[in-house]
Amino acid sequence: MATLINIHSFKKFFQSSSTGGIILIICVIISLIIANSGAGPGYENLLATEIGADLGGVHLRYPVLLWINDGLMAIFFLLVGLEIKRELVEGELSSFKKASLPILAAMGGVLAPATIYYAFNAGTETAAGWGIPMATDIAFAIAIISMLGKRAPSSLKIFLSALAIVDDLIAILVIAIFYSSDIHYTYLLYAFGIFVFLLVLNKLKVKNLAAYLIPGLFIWYFIHHSGVHATIAGVLTAFAIPTTPDATESPLEKLEHFLVNPVNFIIMPVFALANTNIQFEAGMLAGLTTVLGLGIIAGLVIGKPLGITIFSWVAVKLGIAKMPKHASWLHIMGVGMLGGIGFTMSIFIALLSFTGKELILSEAKFSILTASVISGIIGYIWLSRVEQKRKKIGFTTPRDE
Repeated sequence: MATLINIHSFKKFFQSSSTGGIILIICVIISLIIANSGAGPGYENLLATEIGADLGGVHLRYPVLLWINDGLMAIFFLLVGLEIKRELVEGELSSFKKASLPILAAMGGVLAPATIYYAFNAGTETAAGWGIPMATDIAFAIAIISMLGKRAPSSLKIFLSALAIVDDLIAILVIAIFYSSDIHYTYLLYAFGIFVFLLVLNKLKVKNLAAYLIPGLFIWYFIHHSGVHATIAGVLTAFAIPTTPDATESPLEKLEHFLVNPVNFIIMPVFALANTNIQFEAGMLAGLTTVLGLGIIAGLVIGKPLGITIFSWVAVKLGIAKMPKHASWLHIMGVGMLGGIGFTMSIFIALLSFTGKELILSEAKFSILTASVISGIIGYIWLSRVEQKRKKIGFTTPRDE
């Protein structure tokens, strides 16, 4: 009997919405420990090991780290894209007023941090890093809000997901325009042509998932070779897969259900292990008080919630957008705080901004890590307290269907 109870408890824990977030945080800690131990150099060599093959004119041999960041993360963005499209068709983003809120909020969450960073760094050698605090790390932000469970409306997760993917797409465009020096437009044209083909299949009501996923692999290949971040291929593929506004299980929903556990319990932990191996070095702490460190921290910790909240408030007051279901302005502010978890995309932009400047890059990475930790902690505490206050005045978040 005791064994059965333990098995039941373990299954309940493993299936809970917070489990993925807990595993992700554990992987971050493990990765930081490895990076700052004697195993650090060996771990770096492992991530730099090239795997794959060159077959004729098809180049598919890359370091392990690139396969994780450009390959596995494309699957993560595929899942996020599926969820966003489903909500656009039948859920929280199904009307113009609902869908416009995360888009406008993301714009505020991009403009305010970039402006704050540039105000600190204008005229210095670090001015080029203005794109660093723009992006939200969707994986870690969603992990934190998932850990709240029913203490926050599920509509907030949808809002945060949509907001994060929009500002990551903006960040990708910024990288392509301002941080990429060698864009191959022919490859982009090929990818766009395949995407149009998938939209035609959707229009013809083709429901076979293979008909979308196989061409999706080619979209990934061409976007990757174009010089633009390949994860956008996952979003494009997701938006082409058909769904229905009724209760009938669609190809989109079948794929979404299939991907949830592999993404939460395999892909995201591997991603965290590979990307949080930051080696702490002398001078990093002092770097937090330089214009670079202050610009990054102020941009993410202050700029993100400020921009997201103000743009959301203006959009709602003007009647352009509608608040998420069961959410208050205190919830929106909390989501804005979680938006300050820039982490991986911010580090990626830092790498592009400060190529060959190792000391500046180390300071930037440590500032990003510090800002992301602060944002995650205050966002979690804030949203937890919001629900406590609502209960004190006799209001509880309705159970989501």
